[in-house]
Amino acid sequence: MKRIAILGGTFDPVHIGHLRVALEAAEALDTPVRLMPAHVPPHRPAPRASPAQRVAMLRAALTGQDRLQLDTRELDRAEPSYTVDTLRQMRVEFGAVQPLILLLGADAFAGLPTWHHWRALFDLAHIVVLTRPGHSGALPAELAGEIAVRRARVAADLHASPGGKVFDLPVTPLEISASAVRALLAAGRDPRWLIPEALLADPALLAAYRHAGG
Repeated sequence: MKRIAILGGTFDPVHIGHLRVALEAAEALDTPVRLMPAHVPPHRPAPRASPAQRVAMLRAALTGQDRLQLDTRELDRAEPSYTVDTLRQMRVEFGAVQPLILLLGADAFAGLPTWHHWRALFDLAHIVVLTRPGHSGALPAELAGEIAVRRARVAADLHASPGGKVFDLPVTPLEISASAVRALLAAGRDPRWLIPEALLADPALLAAYRHAGG
């Protein structure tokens, strides 16, 4: 059965680092990746751009390819964008046997015990940790204990069950941050080659960041 993979974030704005790791995951896992912008992110400040502006930027960035898709379900909910609620909604939509894959950066994964109902995530989806090649960061003891028997050896192990596995996927490390892009834009500087060309081609897409501070 085809997998469904999701990569969440504020995408404020979407940049090349987001798109590159998502594409590499799509190719390695042989499944499209849904980019899912958060409405009210619980663990970080509210986005500077509005939901409509972030959706417009993502639509422009994803034009012309079919590996990466846009999923706006978290923007359709007024409450905080807890991942466990999103995965529960997807389980209702796609059924109990559909493999779901949650993509997380290594730092986000290490902080998983601070997330809302974090242990329930393993009942709802596989977790693929997007790591730098050679990365071996330490994990909190409670997280290390939780995943000790969940490790998948190869990506194909994610095909056989709806969720519950953890798989490390090395991806190309592009040290680009949305906050740095916002600061460049606010200063009137050129963010070329850090963000998709489609955003540069339409200045209105970046209006939320111009001369607004980082």
